[in-house]
Amino acid sequence: MDALMTNMIANPFLITVLFVVLSAGVAAFVKGRQRDKCLKDFAGDMVTVEHTAGKAIWGTLRVENTGMELTYADKQADEDGHDEASYILYKYEYGNIQMLVRFHDQLSEDGQKQRQQQLTETYHPGLLSRWKRKTVNVFKTIRDSVMEVTNLLISHAKKATPAGAVLGTQDKYVSQMKQELIGSVGTSYEPLLERYIGHIVVLETIKADKLVEYAGVLKDYTAEYIEIMDVDYRTDPSQTPRKADIVVPRKLGIVRHLGE
Repeated sequence: MDALMTNMIANPFLITVLFVVLSAGVAAFVKGRQRDKCLKDFAGDMVTVEHTAGKAIWGTLRVENTGMELTYADKQADEDGHDEASYILYKYEYGNIQMLVRFHDQLSEDGQKQRQQQLTETYHPGLLSRWKRKTVNVFKTIRDSVMEVTNLLISHAKKATPAGAVLGTQDKYVSQMKQELIGSVGTSYEPLLERYIGHIVVLETIKADKLVEYAGVLKDYTAEYIEIMDVDYRTDPSQTPRKADIVVPRKLGIVRHLGE
Protein backbone atom coordinates (compact mmCIF):
# COMPACT_ATOMS: atom_id res chain seq x y z
CA MET A 1 0.00 0.00 0.00
CA ASP A 2 2.80 2.39 0.93
CA ALA A 3 4.60 1.52 -2.29
CA LEU A 4 1.43 2.27 -4.30
CA MET A 5 0.98 5.64 -2.61
CA THR A 6 4.64 6.50 -3.19
CA ASN A 7 4.33 5.57 -6.86
CA MET A 8 1.18 7.70 -7.25
CA ILE A 9 2.77 10.71 -5.57
CA ALA A 10 5.80 10.35 -7.82
CA ASN A 11 3.62 10.10 -10.91
CA PRO A 12 1.60 13.35 -11.36
CA PHE A 13 0.22 12.09 -14.69
CA LEU A 14 -1.40 9.09 -12.98
CA ILE A 15 -2.90 11.36 -10.33
CA THR A 16 -4.29 13.64 -13.03
CA VAL A 17 -5.89 10.71 -14.87
CA LEU A 18 -7.49 9.45 -11.66
CA PHE A 19 -8.88 12.90 -10.84
CA VAL A 20 -10.27 13.29 -14.36
CA VAL A 21 -11.99 9.89 -14.18
CA LEU A 22 -13.31 10.51 -10.66
CA SER A 23 -14.60 14.02 -11.40
CA ALA A 24 -16.26 12.82 -14.61
CA GLY A 25 -17.89 9.95 -12.73
CA VAL A 26 -19.19 12.23 -9.98
CA ALA A 27 -20.51 14.72 -12.55
CA ALA A 28 -22.30 12.03 -14.56
CA PHE A 29 -23.86 10.44 -11.47
CA VAL A 30 -25.04 13.72 -9.99
CA LYS A 31 -26.27 15.37 -13.19
CA GLY A 32 -28.26 12.28 -14.14
CA ARG A 33 -30.36 12.70 -10.98
CA GLN A 34 -30.36 16.45 -10.50
CA ARG A 35 -33.80 18.00 -11.04
CA ASP A 36 -35.16 20.97 -9.13
CA LYS A 37 -37.81 19.66 -6.73
CA CYS A 38 -40.09 22.69 -7.18
CA LEU A 39 -40.17 22.03 -10.92
CA LYS A 40 -40.64 18.29 -10.32
CA ASP A 41 -43.78 19.02 -8.31
CA PHE A 42 -45.45 20.21 -11.53
CA ALA A 43 -44.19 17.35 -13.70
CA GLY A 44 -46.96 15.41 -15.44
CA ASP A 45 -49.47 18.27 -15.10
CA MET A 46 -50.79 20.87 -17.54
CA VAL A 47 -48.56 23.89 -16.92
CA THR A 48 -48.21 27.37 -18.39
CA VAL A 49 -44.66 28.72 -18.61
CA GLU A 50 -44.54 32.51 -18.80
CA HIS A 51 -41.46 34.22 -20.24
CA THR A 52 -40.11 37.53 -18.98
CA ALA A 53 -40.74 38.92 -22.49
CA GLY A 54 -44.47 38.20 -22.13
CA LYS A 55 -44.63 35.00 -24.18
CA ALA A 56 -46.51 32.03 -22.71
CA ILE A 57 -46.38 28.32 -23.60
CA TRP A 58 -48.56 25.62 -22.11
CA GLY A 59 -48.61 21.84 -22.17
CA THR A 60 -47.98 18.76 -20.06
CA LEU A 61 -44.69 19.28 -18.26
CA ARG A 62 -41.76 16.89 -18.36
CA VAL A 63 -38.67 17.83 -16.35
CA GLU A 64 -35.16 16.50 -16.96
CA ASN A 65 -31.80 17.56 -15.57
CA THR A 66 -30.98 19.36 -18.85
CA GLY A 67 -34.26 21.22 -19.31
CA MET A 68 -38.01 20.79 -19.61
CA GLU A 69 -40.55 19.90 -22.29
CA LEU A 70 -44.17 20.98 -22.64
CA THR A 71 -46.23 18.52 -24.69
CA TYR A 72 -49.24 20.05 -26.44
CA ALA A 73 -52.69 18.51 -26.16
CA ASP A 74 -52.99 18.82 -29.96
CA LYS A 75 -50.42 19.39 -32.67
CA GLN A 76 -50.01 23.00 -33.75
CA ALA A 77 -48.89 24.37 -37.09
CA ASP A 78 -46.35 27.18 -37.07
CA GLU A 79 -46.15 30.07 -39.54
CA ASP A 80 -44.28 27.86 -42.02
CA GLY A 81 -46.87 25.11 -41.82
CA HIS A 82 -44.72 22.72 -39.75
CA ASP A 83 -46.51 20.56 -37.21
CA GLU A 84 -45.29 21.05 -33.64
CA ALA A 85 -46.20 18.64 -30.85
CA SER A 86 -44.13 20.08 -27.99
CA TYR A 87 -41.93 22.92 -26.84
CA ILE A 88 -38.46 22.26 -25.38
CA LEU A 89 -36.86 24.74 -23.00
CA TYR A 90 -33.21 24.03 -22.28
CA LYS A 91 -31.70 24.65 -18.86
CA TYR A 92 -29.50 27.49 -20.11
CA GLU A 93 -32.75 29.25 -21.15
CA TYR A 94 -34.25 29.12 -17.65
CA GLY A 95 -33.15 32.70 -17.10
CA ASN A 96 -36.05 33.73 -19.37
CA ILE A 97 -38.69 32.13 -17.15
CA GLN A 98 -41.04 34.54 -15.38
CA MET A 99 -42.99 31.81 -13.62
CA LEU A 100 -44.69 28.45 -14.02
CA VAL A 101 -48.44 28.36 -13.44
CA ARG A 102 -50.55 25.27 -12.77
CA PHE A 103 -54.26 26.12 -13.00
CA HIS A 104 -56.51 23.87 -10.93
CA ASP A 105 -59.24 23.72 -13.56
CA GLN A 106 -56.75 22.38 -16.14
CA LEU A 107 -55.86 19.32 -14.07
CA SER A 108 -57.42 15.93 -14.66
CA GLU A 109 -59.82 14.57 -12.07
CA ASP A 110 -57.06 12.42 -10.57
CA GLY A 111 -54.67 15.35 -10.78
CA GLN A 112 -57.06 17.56 -8.85
CA LYS A 113 -57.41 14.94 -6.13
CA GLN A 114 -53.66 14.50 -5.86
CA ARG A 115 -53.13 18.24 -5.82
CA GLN A 116 -55.78 18.69 -3.08
CA GLN A 117 -54.13 16.00 -0.99
CA GLN A 118 -50.79 17.74 -1.51
CA LEU A 119 -52.27 21.05 -0.33
CA THR A 120 -53.87 19.39 2.69
CA GLU A 121 -50.52 17.87 3.68
CA THR A 122 -48.71 21.16 3.06
CA TYR A 123 -50.99 23.62 4.87
CA HIS A 124 -50.11 23.78 8.56
CA PRO A 125 -47.99 20.58 8.49
CA GLY A 126 -48.20 18.17 11.40
CA LEU A 127 -45.50 17.31 13.90
CA LEU A 128 -44.17 14.39 11.85
CA SER A 129 -43.84 16.48 8.68
CA ARG A 130 -42.07 19.26 10.56
CA TRP A 131 -39.73 16.75 12.21
CA LYS A 132 -38.85 15.18 8.84
CA ARG A 133 -38.05 18.59 7.35
CA LYS A 134 -35.92 19.58 10.34
CA THR A 135 -34.01 16.32 10.01
CA VAL A 136 -33.30 17.01 6.33
CA ASN A 137 -32.12 20.53 7.20
CA VAL A 138 -29.77 19.11 9.83
CA PHE A 139 -28.16 16.91 7.17
CA LYS A 140 -27.86 19.93 4.85
CA THR A 141 -26.04 21.80 7.60
CA ILE A 142 -23.78 18.81 8.24
CA ARG A 143 -23.04 18.60 4.51
CA ASP A 144 -21.99 22.24 4.43
CA SER A 145 -19.78 21.70 7.49
CA VAL A 146 -18.16 18.63 5.93
CA MET A 147 -17.35 20.62 2.80
CA GLU A 148 -15.72 23.32 4.91
CA VAL A 149 -13.66 20.75 6.80
CA THR A 150 -12.67 19.10 3.50
CA ASN A 151 -11.45 22.43 2.18
CA LEU A 152 -9.34 22.93 5.30
CA LEU A 153 -7.86 19.42 5.10
CA ILE A 154 -7.00 19.82 1.43
CA SER A 155 -5.37 23.21 2.11
CA HIS A 156 -3.39 21.70 4.96
CA ALA A 157 -2.34 18.72 2.84
CA LYS A 158 -1.01 21.04 0.13
CA LYS A 159 1.27 22.73 2.64
CA ALA A 160 2.28 19.98 5.02
CA THR A 161 2.50 16.69 3.09
CA PRO A 162 4.73 15.34 0.32
CA ALA A 163 1.63 15.07 -1.88
CA GLY A 164 0.95 18.76 -1.54
CA ALA A 165 2.60 19.73 -4.80
CA VAL A 166 0.63 17.09 -6.68
CA LEU A 167 -2.67 18.08 -5.05
CA GLY A 168 -1.98 21.66 -6.01
CA THR A 169 -2.02 20.67 -9.67
CA GLN A 170 -5.47 19.08 -9.29
CA ASP A 171 -7.34 22.17 -8.07
CA LYS A 172 -9.49 22.24 -11.20
CA TYR A 173 -10.80 18.71 -10.68
CA VAL A 174 -11.20 19.00 -6.92
CA SER A 175 -13.26 22.17 -7.40
CA GLN A 176 -15.34 20.52 -10.10
CA MET A 177 -16.25 17.60 -7.83
CA LYS A 178 -17.15 19.90 -4.94
CA GLN A 179 -19.36 22.06 -7.16
CA GLU A 180 -21.19 19.02 -8.54
CA LEU A 181 -21.84 17.62 -5.07
CA ILE A 182 -22.97 20.94 -3.61
CA GLY A 183 -25.18 21.74 -6.60
CA SER A 184 -26.81 18.33 -6.53
CA VAL A 185 -28.74 19.15 -3.37
CA GLY A 186 -30.61 21.91 -5.19
CA THR A 187 -31.59 23.76 -2.05
CA SER A 188 -30.29 26.82 -0.28
CA TYR A 189 -31.34 26.77 3.38
CA GLU A 190 -33.14 30.00 4.27
CA PRO A 191 -34.14 30.35 7.96
CA LEU A 192 -36.49 33.26 7.18
CA LEU A 193 -38.49 31.07 4.80
CA GLU A 194 -38.18 27.81 6.68
CA ARG A 195 -40.44 28.76 9.57
CA TYR A 196 -43.25 29.72 7.15
CA ILE A 197 -43.34 26.48 5.16
CA GLY A 198 -47.01 25.43 5.11
CA HIS A 199 -48.29 28.90 6.00
CA ILE A 200 -50.01 31.57 3.92
CA VAL A 201 -47.48 34.14 2.74
CA VAL A 202 -47.44 37.06 0.32
CA LEU A 203 -44.96 36.83 -2.53
CA GLU A 204 -43.79 39.90 -4.44
CA THR A 205 -42.60 39.70 -8.04
CA ILE A 206 -42.02 42.07 -10.94
CA LYS A 207 -44.11 41.57 -14.09
CA ALA A 208 -43.95 44.01 -16.98
CA ASP A 209 -42.10 46.49 -14.73
CA LYS A 210 -44.92 46.39 -12.18
CA LEU A 211 -44.86 45.01 -8.65
CA VAL A 212 -47.40 42.21 -8.27
CA GLU A 213 -48.33 40.32 -5.10
CA TYR A 214 -49.66 36.78 -4.76
CA ALA A 215 -50.99 35.31 -1.52
CA GLY A 216 -50.83 31.54 -1.09
CA VAL A 217 -49.38 28.64 0.88
CA LEU A 218 -45.59 28.41 0.83
CA LYS A 219 -44.97 24.78 -0.12
CA ASP A 220 -41.24 24.73 -0.70
CA TYR A 221 -38.18 26.53 -2.03
CA THR A 222 -34.85 25.61 -3.59
CA ALA A 223 -31.75 27.56 -4.49
CA GLU A 224 -33.48 28.70 -7.69
CA TYR A 225 -37.26 28.69 -7.12
CA ILE A 226 -40.10 29.35 -4.69
CA GLU A 227 -43.29 27.28 -4.87
CA ILE A 228 -46.59 28.82 -3.73
CA MET A 229 -49.89 26.90 -3.72
CA ASP A 230 -53.50 28.04 -3.93
CA VAL A 231 -53.10 31.58 -5.26
CA ASP A 232 -55.70 33.66 -7.09
CA TYR A 233 -54.08 34.09 -10.50
CA ARG A 234 -55.02 35.84 -13.74
CA THR A 235 -52.95 36.38 -16.82
CA ASP A 236 -54.72 39.67 -17.57
CA PRO A 237 -56.18 42.30 -15.18
CA SER A 238 -59.53 42.09 -16.98
CA GLN A 239 -59.86 38.35 -16.32
CA THR A 240 -61.54 36.67 -13.36
CA PRO A 241 -58.90 35.16 -11.02
CA ARG A 242 -58.48 31.39 -11.15
CA LYS A 243 -57.03 29.16 -8.47
CA ALA A 244 -53.51 28.10 -9.33
CA ASP A 245 -50.14 27.01 -7.97
CA ILE A 246 -47.04 28.90 -9.08
CA VAL A 247 -43.28 28.42 -9.17
CA VAL A 248 -41.30 31.67 -9.34
CA PRO A 249 -37.53 32.12 -9.80
CA ARG A 250 -36.03 33.46 -6.58
CA LYS A 251 -34.22 36.15 -8.54
CA LEU A 252 -37.64 37.55 -9.58
CA GLY A 253 -39.77 36.87 -6.51
CA ILE A 254 -39.43 37.17 -2.75
CA VAL A 255 -41.65 36.26 0.18
CA ARG A 256 -42.40 39.66 1.70
CA HIS A 257 -45.12 39.04 4.30
CA LEU A 258 -46.63 36.34 6.46
CA GLY A 259 -50.27 36.32 5.38
CA GLU A 260 -51.93 34.83 8.45
